[in-house]
Amino acid sequence: MAKAKARVAARKIKDKWKAKVWYRVLAPSLFNNVVIAETPAASQELLINRVAEVSLQDLTGDFRKSHIKLYFKIDNVDGTDAHTYFIGHSMTNDYVRRLVRRRRSKIDGVFDVTTRDGAVIRIKPLATTDKRIQTSLKHRLREMMREVIESYARERTLDELIKGIMEDELPKEISKACKKLYHLRRVEIYKTELLKRPVPEETAEEEVKKEEKETPKEEKKEEEKSETEEKAEEKEEVPEEEKSEESEKE
Repeated sequence: MAKAKARVAARKIKDKWKAKVWYRVLAPSLFNNVVIAETPAASQELLINRVAEVSLQDLTGDFRKSHIKLYFKIDNVDGTDAHTYFIGHSMTNDYVRRLVRRRRSKIDGVFDVTTRDGAVIRIKPLATTDKRIQTSLKHRLREMMREVIESYARERTLDELIKGIMEDELPKEISKACKKLYHLRRVEIYKTELLKRPVPEETAEEEVKKEEKETPKEEKKEEEKSETEEKAEEKEEVPEEEKSEESEKE
């Protein structure tokens, strides 16, 4: 009897595993919807909000980008394809340690910036120098880095910003701007974190239209209030004038 119960229990476990379906996890359109992983799940709902990690080398085939790790979160499932969106990236610890050497200065920062399409992303840059520099100069370089990153993000969408970071366009802009103040040995964006997803263009246009419709109504209401207040003041002033005229006649 005990052996029969064990066999039944084993069959139930096998049946649960067989009931699962394998899904392909696809990268966003920015990375050409490349298959980054395959994962099993009993239902599509269980896939939502799962996070997949992949190196940039696996996506682009460039071995020089093996130290960059990208993170994607599943938000939509279509058949056996799980679609994701970008939530951040980071560099490996050994790579960051190699950048920082003795008798050199490190300038890093944490900046929350807003892109042109309404996304909010946290960017963490890292710059190194050939030799040690004063703290006051570090503060000035950090402030210059912040200005460059904010202006760069403001003029671009989230996808364009990510592309600029992965292709080292943003680090080059930072190095070029800081060169006027001090020459930087190396500039890297070693970590990013998505805080708010971009606003779709349709919803953004609808919000603008609503604001345009609501503002005239509010202005009309304010005008009506001002007119009623003026009339009330006129009514209050008339009796006082009449009283003054009657007192003069007497």
